[in-house]
Formats: sequence, C-alpha cells, structure tokens
Amino acid sequence: MSTDPAPAARPTIAVETWDPDYGSALLDMATEPSDVAVDPAVELPPAQWRALSPSPDAKPAVRVAFIDGVRRMEALVWITEAGAATPKRGICASYAAGVVEAAELAKVTRVEVRRGLFTSADIEALRTQAGTFEVMRVAGEETEQLTLGLQQRLGELEIEVASALDTEADLVVVDGPLSGRQQVPGAVGYVKTHRVAYLPEDLAPVVAALEPGQRTPLFLTTTSWTRYSWYLRLPGPRVHPWSGIARLEADGDLGPAPAARLADVSAATIPAYASLPHKDPRAPQNLFPIAGLERDLRHRLGAAATVARALYRAVRAAPASDSSPGERRQA
Repeated sequence: MSTDPAPAARPTIAVETWDPDYGSALLDMATEPSDVAVDPAVELPPAQWRALSPSPDAKPAVRVAFIDGVRRMEALVWITEAGAATPKRGICASYAAGVVEAAELAKVTRVEVRRGLFTSADIEALRTQAGTFEVMRVAGEETEQLTLGLQQRLGELEIEVASALDTEADLVVVDGPLSGRQQVPGAVGYVKTHRVAYLPEDLAPVVAALEPGQRTPLFLTTTSWTRYSWYLRLPGPRVHPWSGIARLEADGDLGPAPAARLADVSAATIPAYASLPHKDPRAPQNLFPIAGLERDLRHRLGAAATVARALYRAVRAAPASDSSPGERRQA
C-alpha cells in the first residue's frame, strides 16, 4: 500500500467576463468580515440561512424605472489667481443623470446635464460654446480631491433626478448605493461591484450557492445610514462563485416584512434585464436598460473633442488680465 502523500490540489483559474478596462466586479473584497455593523437575523436566523426564491405572490414588476448617471473629465486647467506666484490645478468636467422607464418598451424620460469647473481657486464661471462650466468649489487641488468633488456633484444630481421622479413604477432601480434616495417609493439600490465582505465567513457560502433569480435572506447594515441588503444572482456564465452577483439595498425604515417583499419583487424582476457578455463588457451585472441610459447620457454630454475645442477657444479668448498666454494654453 502506497504511503505517498496525495498530490496537493492545484489552484483554479477563472476568466472573468467583465472587460478588464472596467476593473473587476470583485474588487479588493476582504477575506475577513468587515467592521461594519451587520444584523443577519432580520429574515432568518443565521443557522437557517439558505438560498431563497421569490415567493409565489411576488410577481415581476411591470413598470420599472432605472436611474443612473455618467461623468467625463474634459480638461485639466491651471488657474493663477491675481497676485499669486503659482497656479492652482482644477478640472473641467461634464456630468449627467437620467431615468429610463421600461414597460413594454424602454424609454428615456428625463435627462439633466451639468458642466463644472472644479477648483479651489477664486474664479468665475467659464462660458464656452459647449455650455457654461459653473465653478464647483473643492477644498484642494489634488487629483483625488477634484474627482471626489465631481463624484459628489454627480451624486447630488442623481438624487435630484430621483426625487423628482414622476412615475407609477412598480420598482425603481438606482444604479449604485441607495443613500440619499431612500424616500423614493419602491426604490432599491443596485450595487454591481463588491469591495467589502459584509457577511460573516460562515454565511458567505450561501451567496456562492445561489442560482439565477435566487437571493440571500435580508441582512441589516449600519454605516453612515441604515439599510437592508441582500445578494442576488443574475443569469450568465459562472466562472467563479461570485459570478453574476449583485448586492441590493432598501431603506432601513421599511421594516422587515415590506423589505422582504421588495427583495422578492427585485429577484423576480431584475434577472430579466441582465446583459449578455457578447453585448456588454460588464455583463451580466450591467443591466441593459442602464447600459442604454448610459449611452444616451454620454451622447447628451456632446463629443469630447468638440467640448475640448470649445474650452480651448474660451480660454484663448479670455482677457489677458485673467491669465498669462502660457496659462491660457494649459486648458
């Protein structure tokens, strides 16, 4: 009888369907439970956690509204304030948010476009043929500070669009966290990427065991705000245990029973909108109405080259007292 040790199991390799240009759906996910306060006993005791299919009375939503936003940095600018020896850095950026409603057909029903000059410098709005870049104050000029300022304004615009939603949608899917939009009836936040391991390690296998259209039980999380969350698997290739997994959020003030009903409706509805790998580089999580809305919003921003030319002309035409010729060419 051989006493040779059994060969060690070889690691497996999975090729993710997401385009590498978009990073990964599974980003820096912690291998240990996070320090976020989590209550996994909202719907089922942890010992009874299992994959859940929608209840029989949870019919797919007929009218679904999707909300999303896009942003684009148009140019880096240098601004020399009066009497200053060195310029300050800023960015000119365009951003937009909108709504697409899907019933029998998908239709974009609202779009809001903004342009901003993000800087800590004391300067007036920059008027161009492509639109006015309103001054958006930020605390500094580091790249991270400027982009965070842009992301904050985009988030505020998405909240504005969501708050003004005038529809009788049965389900409202907000692309990204629900924070700031909890008051929208029937709204869920839809998070495509996973940076934090919210569940304790002994419950994580329930996520891996989900079949398409199934969800985990609810769990309550508290950070700067409180929400119900659940994981949902979408249809598509399963190359690793978290393939096609999205995390959804609902208002923490709903109560467990209404939140569970909303989770069931989401599980009965959202998988039908999953994108296909040969059509979308972020399939299946990037739902096709959201992908269509993103294309429409980017079109509304205007061609990047056209906006860049408009910025250059506006800066070149600015009065000489505003900046030196060398500085004007930096835009």
